[in-house]
Amino acid sequence: MFKAASGGPFAVIQNPILPGFNPDPSICRVGDDVYIATSTFEWYPGVQIHHSRDLVNWTLIAHPLDRASQLDMRGEGDSCGIWAPCLSYADGLFWLVYTDVKRFDGAFKDAHNYIVTAPSIEGPWSDPAYVNSSGFDPSLFHDTDGRKWFVNMQWNHRTESVGGNPKSPAFDGILLQEWDAKTKKLVGPIKNIYPGTDLGLVEGPHLFKRGEYYYLTTAEGGTGYNHAVTMARSKAVDGPYETHPNKHLITSRFSPDAPLQRAGHGQMVEMPDGSVYHTHLCGRPLKTSKGPRCPLGRETALQRCVWKDDGWLYLAQGGQTPAVEVEAAATRLPCGPVRRNFKGETQLPIEFQWLRTPYPERLFKLTGSALQLTGRESLGSWYEQSLVARRQEDFNFRAETRVRFDPDTYQQAAGLTHYYNRHKLHYLAVTLDEKLGRVLTIMSCNGDYPDSRLTWPVKVPVQVPEEVGLAAEVKGEYLQFYYDVGQGWTAIGPVLDASVISDEGGRGEHGSFTGAFIGMLAFDTSGRARTADFSHFDYIPG
Repeated sequence: MFKAASGGPFAVIQNPILPGFNPDPSICRVGDDVYIATSTFEWYPGVQIHHSRDLVNWTLIAHPLDRASQLDMRGEGDSCGIWAPCLSYADGLFWLVYTDVKRFDGAFKDAHNYIVTAPSIEGPWSDPAYVNSSGFDPSLFHDTDGRKWFVNMQWNHRTESVGGNPKSPAFDGILLQEWDAKTKKLVGPIKNIYPGTDLGLVEGPHLFKRGEYYYLTTAEGGTGYNHAVTMARSKAVDGPYETHPNKHLITSRFSPDAPLQRAGHGQMVEMPDGSVYHTHLCGRPLKTSKGPRCPLGRETALQRCVWKDDGWLYLAQGGQTPAVEVEAAATRLPCGPVRRNFKGETQLPIEFQWLRTPYPERLFKLTGSALQLTGRESLGSWYEQSLVARRQEDFNFRAETRVRFDPDTYQQAAGLTHYYNRHKLHYLAVTLDEKLGRVLTIMSCNGDYPDSRLTWPVKVPVQVPEEVGLAAEVKGEYLQFYYDVGQGWTAIGPVLDASVISDEGGRGEHGSFTGAFIGMLAFDTSGRARTADFSHFDYIPG
């Protein structure tokens, strides 16, 4: 426990502050309220916003991009969609800048940048104003003279830059251009203000002004184990920028045994008392039989920083390695099991999301007694997949649900899935066997690309009643499914590889970079839109 100046104990910020898939954190303070916006990629609605007043306890409060006029990701591939939002507040409005990436693999990205605004963090959020498509990771800086500056990395397609192995030359510096809020257009010259360091892969720019200097923080090194937060400064917003004496404010690349790895991509914030913090994404790798893997994806952490006499920002604890425990004057509230009973509910609980489409009414509805999924396209669809899921936030957890489902063909299935993307998933489902009737089956894809190698390792001839309980228990790198047909929980199928449901599973750390979900899934490739009713969903840490 830390000691306050008064001699009393401080509580601590326990990193990561946002466990599970919550990458690319942009932090914004308005009075005593602090908000963090994170990327959601192909998951709908777009962007997660968490709120805190003490930097210790955080609550998910909003998904701003929630309608077709703002966001439609149908047809976008895995790890496409919403990248690196930037949240700010000025002129009585919240401003949210984001990229919608239409293509991931190959030399081109097709990354389109937009701005939406709202009078309140809860909305209503405006329809988007299109900005540019020159690169991703945009942010908006509100200068003290009232001018607004738009910054984003520039993508150079003239280099070999395949998704699973990004090349530094494609990350062609940080662009700056003025944004005219009245006309909602970029104006004036475009200037490349910062090429990055020799680490390469410069992205994720954010500007901050203090005294006579403009400070620029960027992400470098890719979002894997060489990741870093790099800092630079200039007396003019358009440069030239000099790099921090240590190059990197935050990185774990020189500390391979540190608990928080892959540290990079964040933003600084100044609190009312003058203290300074810097967010960053991180990963907590499990040591598995297949090497280090991060099933919780890229998570959000927060570090306390100090200004030194040379006018540069440094980690308060010294060095560059991020700390798990950080000084804070608050007490963290414990997290426990979460039960979502869908009976009587009229809105989907905020922690649940679905994939890509702005038309969720075609995928699911709350009937008053259950969450009803309508079977649509297959497990590998990039258009309409009836999957409603929440983030895995713990290395060890159990999820339980009960489903009422009456299939009339083997082309229909409904059940419980541990899901990363179309080629990294495990699925326990009720389906139909022509001879046995209603049965349970397990479908898995262990990182093969594409999902054409989906296998069915187990088809258990259980005579399944109209309603059946389904459970998944994850302990580190291992997953065991269970079922209950009124006689208690019984294990089903082999122990499965839970670690493949991770960033590193399949094509490796740069091949995909979202996170693990656990949830309910139905499909009906016959086109008859068979429905499945889920009565509840329990998520139990530990």
